[in-house]
Amino acid sequence: MIFLSILLLAVLITISMMPALSTLAIHCNIAVDLPGERKVHTRAVPRIGGVAMACGVIMPLLYWFHADRFVIVFLTGVQIRTLGSLVPDNTQLSEVISLPLTLLAIVGATNAINLSDGLDGLAGGISMLIFATLGYLAYLVGCQTIGLISLALVGALFGFLRFNTHPASVFMGDAGSQFLGFSAATLSIALTQGTPTLSPVLPLILLGFPILDTLTVMVTRMVQRRSPFAADKNHFHHHLLGLGLHHAESVLVIYVLQAVLVVAALLLRYFSDWFILIGYLGFSSAVLFFFDRYRKKGRQPWRLDIFETRIAGRLRILKREGIMIRRIFPVFVVGIPLLVVISCLAATDVPPYLSIAALVLLIVIGLTWIIAKKWLGWVLRGTLYLLIPFAVYLSETYPASWLSGSVVHGGFNILFAVFSILILIISKFSRRNNGFKSSPMDFLIIILAVAVPNLPDQRIQEYQIGLVAAKIIMLYFSFEVLLAEQRGKYTLIAASTMMSLLLLASHSI
Repeated sequence: MIFLSILLLAVLITISMMPALSTLAIHCNIAVDLPGERKVHTRAVPRIGGVAMACGVIMPLLYWFHADRFVIVFLTGVQIRTLGSLVPDNTQLSEVISLPLTLLAIVGATNAINLSDGLDGLAGGISMLIFATLGYLAYLVGCQTIGLISLALVGALFGFLRFNTHPASVFMGDAGSQFLGFSAATLSIALTQGTPTLSPVLPLILLGFPILDTLTVMVTRMVQRRSPFAADKNHFHHHLLGLGLHHAESVLVIYVLQAVLVVAALLLRYFSDWFILIGYLGFSSAVLFFFDRYRKKGRQPWRLDIFETRIAGRLRILKREGIMIRRIFPVFVVGIPLLVVISCLAATDVPPYLSIAALVLLIVIGLTWIIAKKWLGWVLRGTLYLLIPFAVYLSETYPASWLSGSVVHGGFNILFAVFSILILIISKFSRRNNGFKSSPMDFLIIILAVAVPNLPDQRIQEYQIGLVAAKIIMLYFSFEVLLAEQRGKYTLIAASTMMSLLLLASHSI
């Protein structure tokens, strides 16, 4: 439960702090990013995401860790002492080489993540992939401290990206990007240097795309006889925009490239250091060749929305006339809340603290519904973010007898799969301008939903972590769709949420 608790607390703290900090920043005109020549946004946006994320990471960790154990990861013991087989006989580096190299690596990685923060959701999504991979690597080698810190960072980023996907209402700012870069560098170095079986080259792969982007830009500037630190529009995301891709498409392309790297880090973690380094250099060469080819010839790459221009006319008619949405959406509106109610009904062995918390949230929703209905959407969203993981976890690990049968349980899982398909259909065929719209964050959610259940680890399979994670992500995504598409009509969602809370609270009555 510690993993789930830290993840949830990080998400909830980040999400809950974001609106208040944004309002404060705008009202006091502090930490606000104004439009400019090198900016892609056209209005003032608060840059307080980093503060909210830092609180979302540190607060749950301070609760679970003693101060000396927490601080040791960030302030001491992080040093590059070996480069593995890249040096003869795996020679240990002397302090004269080790300290400057460590400093260069941490500062360089911090700066690389900072410079990648050029489009909405870009640095946050890249970092989320990095920390998710770091967390899993730490889990595999039994390093709980680094694993929990990485998990907290994933939770904080999940909460932040809720506000940072295009068009972003909040930016992370330099404080946020440097916090992420510093954390990614120190955690990856601490993990690989402290685990002899892991290649010390893995940090280069994990932070591969931001590092490649930064080095390419700095070398280009020096070739042009300019300062390597001069600002310009030569980053990869600028080139993608210049090639004709939309904002979200450019972010998605970089997500895919970074996903390739983190998957390679997982698969090659025990391979030869030289093999990993050569593989990264080959990847970098291929990326540079692609960008150089299309930029010089002025060609536009295959657009991510080209499929929509080639699909059959029947599908276009279905979207225009709303036939599919009218038939599917009512099932979705009833079915998703019902899945949560059933999960709470099937949950047994509910901890007393969870029953008490459910009762408190039940009262909060009821009072909000009666007294301050305009805040009901935010209260429901926060409650569901807390309720869903515990409901799914308890129903999977401690199910009631009527759900534990293979046939019933298998059918229940099939319902989750069916509604996952319905989500994609609804998000694709929705015609509402103010309804739910797909974003690059959907790619991250899909990656996690597909990857986690299929991780090749017996312990994960025994505790059904993969299935639990996939269900949680699916329900999170589903309620985001529902809350957006319902546009203030929360009666059914509120009633089902209160029923779910009542079922959990009944265990303490």
